[in-house]
Amino acid sequence: MSTHSPRGLHWFQALSDGAAQVGGLPPSLKVADAQLGEWPARYLTVVADPANRFARARDGEVGLLEGWGLAHAVDQAIAADRDQPHKRVLIAIVDVPSQAYGRREEALGIHQALAGAADSYARARLAGHPVIALLVGKAMSGAFLAHGYQANRLIALRDDGVMVHAMGKASAARVTLRSLEELEALAASVPPMAYDIDSYASLGLLWQTLPVSNAEQPSPSDLGRVQESLIEAVKDVQASGRDLSSRLGADNRSASRQVRDLLRAQW
Repeated sequence: MSTHSPRGLHWFQALSDGAAQVGGLPPSLKVADAQLGEWPARYLTVVADPANRFARARDGEVGLLEGWGLAHAVDQAIAADRDQPHKRVLIAIVDVPSQAYGRREEALGIHQALAGAADSYARARLAGHPVIALLVGKAMSGAFLAHGYQANRLIALRDDGVMVHAMGKASAARVTLRSLEELEALAASVPPMAYDIDSYASLGLLWQTLPVSNAEQPSPSDLGRVQESLIEAVKDVQASGRDLSSRLGADNRSASRQVRDLLRAQW
């Protein structure tokens, strides 16, 4: 039985408002075109598929099918809107526990599949599609890099179940040869090591965090608050451009800014 949270699916259903889903994609991908305020939008999310032919991708992980499927769905939007003056908004609804780790995934090139998804999102952003990521659950490891991280703006629900990190706590403890208690103590003073959304926000990568009454199953008021935030994010993107420079403003990104300044001066 799947242990993956249904958050991504619930928010997809609420935001797409019953719109017909895009066909030709694996069952672990939900994609639909619907309206967001005055703009057409394409909503995309990865969900659990207990029957996934790749066993390591049955609980909502982003694997081979998901990576290439996301790339295909985004490329479809780029091609369809190429000659349109107003490109549709791409909304990546993010609740991904991990990339899919397995021998078959490695042998068949999961690095290429996930890179393909990230590349498509980046090309969409540079082609003029406002790309917004809505973090409603976990945004972990290569899964988040493939689905969401290339967005112009990142919005996260303010909820304990929303977390961003390179790997889960148990895995991080094994890799760093620390206990979970030691890891949590370290995270208290080193924001990049923490899992809570406020620590991640302190790195300057989030455009907004939103309190909601129910992150698992959005209420009408939760849905309205999120839709309003998405609309404001699109307006902000349209006013300020396609790059990701807005992520460098936080105090905890001062070293990143200094490195970029030095590279720019030397080149």
